[in-house]
Amino acid sequence: MTRVGFLYPGHSAEDDYPVFAERLGGVELPLVHTLMREDAHRVDALLEVGGQDVLAEGARELATMEVDSVVWACTSGSFVYGWEGARRQVQGVRDIVGVPTSSTSFAFVHALRQLRVRRVAIAATYPDDVARRFVDLLTEAGITVVSMTARGITTAAEVGLVEPEEALDFVISNDHPRAEAILVPDTALHSADLIDPMEALVGKTVLTANQVSVWEGLRLAGRGDARSGPGDLFRSGSSMVRSAFAAR
Repeated sequence: MTRVGFLYPGHSAEDDYPVFAERLGGVELPLVHTLMREDAHRVDALLEVGGQDVLAEGARELATMEVDSVVWACTSGSFVYGWEGARRQVQGVRDIVGVPTSSTSFAFVHALRQLRVRRVAIAATYPDDVARRFVDLLTEAGITVVSMTARGITTAAEVGLVEPEEALDFVISNDHPRAEAILVPDTALHSADLIDPMEALVGKTVLTANQVSVWEGLRLAGRGDARSGPGDLFRSGSSMVRSAFAAR
């Protein structure tokens, strides 16, 4: 049984992970909640959410769980540091757990490379200034963002309460004709049961934060084989080389 461990800030959509585990089969996805002193989609608060001391505490707990890989499952709490800062985050966690490690921000980049997607639309729940930092990280990775919509929700708790129909409407209404895929970058948003309906409605790949986090963890654990959903990403498998931590 493959065990992928997740560091997850606070409480919002952590119940997505058992749904992914059930859908995928043959995997366990244990999750450790990391400290969130303030639930706020603000740059200063997010820098604290992703602080090395906070991640180290969670990593020490995961290190006792015999996991095969680890993902820091927080997009904003990783991309807010920029590429190099996010890489240092991942390396710090790996130094403690001793297994391949990544974060949701890098998972998006690796998923796009796996699918050979270069042009994306972003449907972000964050305020505009936070969402633009995600655009910056993707741009540095060579991804072209053809459109970006920021919903302006200020806390993860609020995002976790977004109704499925509302989430569907938000994502499909923010597609762009030039985009090859739509990215939904918030692990606080429930998405496990929405990916297939979203892709059916827009006729293209939809990548959500919790989805790419699980895919990345399996990839790093050497279980990147193609499997049934949810979404195009899992059905594509993974041809990427297993690495110790996310790299350019």
